[in-house]
Amino acid sequence: MKRVCNVFLVLLLVLLLGPQSGWSAPEAADSSGEAAMAGAGEAEGNGKAEEEGPPDTFGPLVTESAEPVEKGALEIQPIFSFSFVTDSLTPSWRRASAGGGYTSFAYEQQITYGLWDNLEVYTIIPILVNMARSVNEPAPDGSRSATSSGIGDINLTWKYRLVGETQTLPTVSAIFATDFPTGKYRRLNPRALGTDEMGGGAFVFTTGFAVSKYVKPVILYANLFYSMGTAFTNRGEDDDGNPIDVRNYPRDFVTVNLAAEYPLTKKWIALLELVSYWDGGRFFGHKSNVPPAALVSVVPGIEYMATDRVSMALGVQVDVLGKNTDAAVTPILSLIFSF
Repeated sequence: MKRVCNVFLVLLLVLLLGPQSGWSAPEAADSSGEAAMAGAGEAEGNGKAEEEGPPDTFGPLVTESAEPVEKGALEIQPIFSFSFVTDSLTPSWRRASAGGGYTSFAYEQQITYGLWDNLEVYTIIPILVNMARSVNEPAPDGSRSATSSGIGDINLTWKYRLVGETQTLPTVSAIFATDFPTGKYRRLNPRALGTDEMGGGAFVFTTGFAVSKYVKPVILYANLFYSMGTAFTNRGEDDDGNPIDVRNYPRDFVTVNLAAEYPLTKKWIALLELVSYWDGGRFFGHKSNVPPAALVSVVPGIEYMATDRVSMALGVQVDVLGKNTDAAVTPILSLIFSF
């Protein structure tokens, strides 16, 4: 896996340094977070025509965009996804049976607002419906199917643009995010077969950088985030099967995402993402008592710019490899309404 990490780091370095190209970067951002089209064909003082800036796009589905929305702009973004678990990923990076049919529908409502120049804040409120069918290990009452629904962990994110895009430099924004443990994670019902677990149980604090660069005709994105979760208490069993409280110390993890958009027409844009997370040790506090996990996924997609204020994107996240987690195939549909 060192070769995979090296590839991520090299691509991220290329984005940060930026190509030494001669195209003219735009000076203003539109309400969708992407830079407005430069006035092609307008004469400059030296007699040269300005070149086109990046077109309006929806932005990646999973990878964080680096451009904050304009001051006073409001975006409402519903996100729909349906996850089908295909395999269980073992500690040795192999695939094993998932032990039944597990699916999950998620409706996430993202609300984004531009507080002032270069700074946006958004929240994501997830509603989940988890389903289990024909599981190998039945519940105490003998049932092999269950369905549960509820709210997941709510996210609050601040994004501040540190560097605006120039001829040589990319857009660079700092990210500060918190996941709140609002989803159910303890006192789970054995008859629910694990479907009533809606959250992770910990406050998760994330910081890092989102980068984007227009290299005509492609728009490139990269993320590098570091996340730390707080310890939390959950319900478990001792060796005799008696219920006890168990203190959990989750691992810190690193998120590395890459994405590219290729405009096919003014309204249609092709999208490809490579997204991943990698568990490590705990930077602060008690040593972790959970095994390390990792997951690498690809997300091909297509975007459609319906109007100046409405856009949409459709993609499929396919988990390619990982360990100590589940692999799934997840269709994703999202829309953005700009005000």
